[in-house]
Amino acid sequence: MPEIADAGRTWVLSGPTSSYALHLTEAHELVHLHWGPRIALADAEALAALPWSERGASFESPLDGREEYPVEGGPRFVRPALSVRTDERRGTEWTFEAHERDGDELRLRFRDAGLAVTLHYRMRGDVVERWTTLRNEGEQPLELLRADSATWTLPERDDWRLSQLHGRWAAESRLARTPLGHGETVIGSRRGHTGHQHLPWVALDTDATEERGEVYGCALGWSGSWRIAVARLPDARVQITGGAGYDDSGLLRLTAGESFATPVFAGLWSDAGFGGASRAWHAYQRAHVVPDAEQDRPVLFNSWEATYFDISEEQQATLARRAAAIGVELFVVDDGWFGARTGDHAGLGDWQPNPDRFPNGLKPLADYVRALGMQFGIWVEPEMVNPDSDLYRAHPDWVQFQPGRKRTEFRNQLMLNLAREDVQEYLWERLDGLLSSAPIDYVKWDFNRCFTDAGWPDDPYPQRLWVDHVRALYGLLDRLRAAHPGVAFESCSGGGGRVDLGIMSRTDQVWTSDNTDPLDRLDIQHGFSQIHPARVMAAWVTDSPNTQLNGRVSSLRFRFVSAMAGVLGVGGDLAEWSEEELAEARRWVDCYKDIRTLVQQGDLYRLRPPAGGLSAVQYVLGDETVVLAWLQAQRFGEPVPALRLRGLDPTASYECRETGEIHRGAVLLHHGMRTGLRGDLDATVIRLRRI
Repeated sequence: MPEIADAGRTWVLSGPTSSYALHLTEAHELVHLHWGPRIALADAEALAALPWSERGASFESPLDGREEYPVEGGPRFVRPALSVRTDERRGTEWTFEAHERDGDELRLRFRDAGLAVTLHYRMRGDVVERWTTLRNEGEQPLELLRADSATWTLPERDDWRLSQLHGRWAAESRLARTPLGHGETVIGSRRGHTGHQHLPWVALDTDATEERGEVYGCALGWSGSWRIAVARLPDARVQITGGAGYDDSGLLRLTAGESFATPVFAGLWSDAGFGGASRAWHAYQRAHVVPDAEQDRPVLFNSWEATYFDISEEQQATLARRAAAIGVELFVVDDGWFGARTGDHAGLGDWQPNPDRFPNGLKPLADYVRALGMQFGIWVEPEMVNPDSDLYRAHPDWVQFQPGRKRTEFRNQLMLNLAREDVQEYLWERLDGLLSSAPIDYVKWDFNRCFTDAGWPDDPYPQRLWVDHVRALYGLLDRLRAAHPGVAFESCSGGGGRVDLGIMSRTDQVWTSDNTDPLDRLDIQHGFSQIHPARVMAAWVTDSPNTQLNGRVSSLRFRFVSAMAGVLGVGGDLAEWSEEELAEARRWVDCYKDIRTLVQQGDLYRLRPPAGGLSAVQYVLGDETVVLAWLQAQRFGEPVPALRLRGLDPTASYECRETGEIHRGAVLLHHGMRTGLRGDLDATVIRLRRI
């Protein structure tokens, strides 16, 4: 159970294995003391009593590298987490007012004239959640140029190494580990959404391995533009500052009585290597972030790659029968069911069923799907509009645009200004009506372009739309979930363009990537697993050759085992699958259902990374474990390498459910166990149970 130890000016938050400590000096300077192994309050007070270094005299600040939340102004040279401007002045000169404890939350209150600043701390397991609330309690407006959620301070170490997840469309979440150079490394998104280019997560270590060594990690819960700056300071300390917005041109203007709560910037220390850190992040998200995470996600079928825009009620019913026959539990009609949507050029914004394709609305198809024993789902993209739509013709001023400038189109669509209350109300009415019109169980919520002409000509502070768009998105999702508690939501943004702790707190799963090639997916899923759990990672089995991306040929076996590492879905054209393929698919779906709880709720061990030969992951839950292994290539007759399993009781015996062989706790699996791994692009599933 997390604890808060309090000595009036020194505070320690402790989880099962770690502690976070901070101290307020007599000069009202809030300084960082410790983040690492669990300590007592007396240890923190001893750290607070240590003298400060005066190295550098007037050329360095004794606060830099020590301060919990650096503000702009005063004797500071590091990147400020807070930058505030009024008509008279810029910067912050705050004083401490009080501290409060509310259950497992610690609040530290500061004031600078009319600006009230509250720093929030909360321990969830070994994850520290930090965020900041800013409130204008004066009479004059003030401008938040920058309001980061937190600054994290790491100890003095040599040879820091930085891990990040980078990529692009169809190549998201690829892991990179590089030495941390002097100065700053900045990642983020200036695109209005989380972005394909970086996930808002970093990890730092010096010599960690997959299962050993200290790892510090930070993850931001924000689904708009964001920035994380990792600074290696001259004294070998590291500070990580992050929050909403990419640059410092202005977030919000707060008038009298208005406030802004930053998103959570969560931090985790682990001494169990990258794998231990990942398992702690996964447990935190299942327990405190993802809605209804204790419920396993169903096997779904999505019609997109089978039909694209050319859909009809009869055709979808045919696919539904085939999907039900292979054991699918959720049938999803993708793009093309609404408005004049026969391609990507028209219809976005007109959220009514196309009368030619669905003459009686979606209810007859939904009822038919449910009669087959499946749930029913649909695809939407509410934040977008096509110029060729009834909505745009009626309200051309509802989009983001700069006056006198061309309105940039991507995918023949524009971005609705969701910060407008009339746009929010329109979307609420349309989506609430849609979810009330038919038994809809699932919504795939897509977002297929970035901000470009982010203007709002009629607003006195138009740049607020960058923040208020996201806040309105969250409010709309919260409102829909409250009104329709049985509906599950998936976050999609052309694949993995909106994956972060903020959107995950409002959706049940995320679309990991538009790339469904099973070999490419191993790298994408390996990176994704560094921070996010299998419980939210949607993965599809699609057709071979892979016509969407690379034309690669792969076996149905390899495609299924690759997708079974997350939330299994099927996206191929079942109407073209042979009876043999459908029968094999049914066996794999049954296999997945047998191991689903292990995969979605179990502890993940990455046994071998996808580096060109054998790769494997292991999930452990209670007395059972399952291994998914993929042979990417086998050369010169080399045998398949052995796999030593982890997370098992070394004194216990385990039975392999495929072969009946009995093994001790340090199980060593090898190619002689009739796994059948041979040649190129092969895969297997191995299950063991404690006896």
